[in-house]
Amino acid sequence: MTNTPAPLLWFVLCIALTLSACGFHPRGAYQLPKELTQVYLEGGSPAMREQLRQQIAKSGGKLTDSRSGAMMVIKLFDEQFQRRTLSLSARGKANEYELHYRVEYELATPQDAILLPRQPLEVRRDYYNDQQAILARDNEEATLRNEMAQQMVRTLLNQARYTLEKSEK
Repeated sequence: MTNTPAPLLWFVLCIALTLSACGFHPRGAYQLPKELTQVYLEGGSPAMREQLRQQIAKSGGKLTDSRSGAMMVIKLFDEQFQRRTLSLSARGKANEYELHYRVEYELATPQDAILLPRQPLEVRRDYYNDQQAILARDNEEATLRNEMAQQMVRTLLNQARYTLEKSEK
């Protein structure tokens, strides 16, 4: 028996070192500034509200039920979710779709002082529509919609963090 580790061990060690060297870290909760621990959401779909509630809760905050208990108000306007056909099969059925999620938002204080004026936020995804797997394609679209809402919430919270940091300087 030799003293050299197995090739698999070397491979795992190289991957671990590579990932740690590039700054990779799993997605998850991050520390919110004090002003974002109590947020009131005005407008938005139930799915968006739930995603925001979950993300803020993971970070130790709370989505409040009233403006009076909030430190920041996120106003959502004109939330739209659209699906567009990108390509068709020879039989005229959709092979590929594009999902487009768009919302306009504004950041304000509970007293309605505007911190960030109204601006758009968009997320797009395409996916292949497998004609043979009907159940799978419905699940794929639902999963993509959920991931798009998660990305929208993360972007919104990052923008709120940036706005707060900018206003403090």
